[in-house]
Amino acid sequence: MYATLDKARRDTEEWLEMAREDKSAEALEALNEQLSTLSRCLHTTEMATLLSGPEDKTAAILEIHPGAGGVESQDWAEMLLRMYTRWAEAKGYAVTVMDFLPGEEAGLKSVTLSIDGLYAYGLLKGETGIHRLIRISPFDASGRRHTSFASVAVYPDIEQDIEIDVRDEDLRLDVFRASGPGGQHVNRTNSAVRITHLPTNIVVQCQNEKSQLKNKALAMKILKARLYELELKKIEEAKRADHAAKDAIGFGSQIRTYTLQPYRLVKDHRSDTETGNVDAVLDGDLDELIRGQLLYAHAGKKA
Repeated sequence: MYATLDKARRDTEEWLEMAREDKSAEALEALNEQLSTLSRCLHTTEMATLLSGPEDKTAAILEIHPGAGGVESQDWAEMLLRMYTRWAEAKGYAVTVMDFLPGEEAGLKSVTLSIDGLYAYGLLKGETGIHRLIRISPFDASGRRHTSFASVAVYPDIEQDIEIDVRDEDLRLDVFRASGPGGQHVNRTNSAVRITHLPTNIVVQCQNEKSQLKNKALAMKILKARLYELELKKIEEAKRADHAAKDAIGFGSQIRTYTLQPYRLVKDHRSDTETGNVDAVLDGDLDELIRGQLLYAHAGKKA
């Protein structure tokens, strides 16, 4: 990747030298083509650098919820749904509505989308947060200006596949003579097995089988099941903590403001990226805003 970029840079420098000597239309056209190649290489390298997280290549789950304000916020949430759907379709991504709850008068109360395509999560992860709209309300007969809020949450769409790696050095194995009913052989041999998982102090044991090997296999199965359950609980606790940490859907916590009146501007409050082409943004032209946020986040990581 970097070698390709370096080659494109060197080729561009050579074409620049040639264009200085030969100012013909053909030479300038060739230089222009080489500049386009260099620009594409720069973009590809930049995206590969910004989208290098372990989950960035995955599909995305995107949720939208309106804030307080009834029909105003619900209509704004539906506008966001249209915006993200158009952005995804322009990328060639597959969009599936997983859950949809319509508003009572207009808009929606909640929606969950699956957006399937390479780097869908990496590109959309920065959209998580509160989005604010300022406009003259179409639902207000007095024509007053209203401020509406909606929250967007983006998650990587990955399988819940937890690998349980149980290392031998983390286990203490004890064998003992089984007790209770089970026949003469069971009670006379050290066939029972107790396994202690030292990092978590989980203890399991099995003594139902006559064979120590079978009891050990069963005990390991139980241990892995309990460790799997423990990992699931950790994931759920992390999700609850993440939701608890989210700002309230209201004034002062927005990541981006879309102003339609008294002037027209979309501004991302994190990266300071802004554009006056509000209609294009609401039609799904999010690339510059997304790029600005990715650069901002990358700079923060480096710092």
